[in-house]
Amino acid sequence: VQLVESGGELVQPGGSLRLSCAASGFTFSSYYMSWVRQAPGKGLEWVSDMAGDGGRTNYVDSVKGRFTISRDNAKSTLYLQMNSLKPEDTAVYYCNARAFANNHWGQGTQVTVSS
Repeated sequence: VQLVESGGELVQPGGSLRLSCAASGFTFSSYYMSWVRQAPGKGLEWVSDMAGDGGRTNYVDSVKGRFTISRDNAKSTLYLQMNSLKPEDTAVYYCNARAFANNHWGQGTQVTVSS
């Protein structure tokens, strides 16, 4: 099982980024996928999630209207489109896959929002 995040970088406030999470080693479409972040010196914060069929999505209030989660089950890839980025969005972003007793994490990608 492998989850590999990419797309994080330094961006100015108000900018946009798209994160990707490439999955392998499991049946991607059967898993509930999430994005979770950890800001410097803080704990893990759930950001967004999406059901296996893409039919249900949820967001933390602080990103509603700015972030969009999506998935391509044919490519076994999860995405997070982040617009209108703020300095408080600075964090390591992790993708998480869970189904039944299985729970998998990627290594994370750093997003830094700063002028």
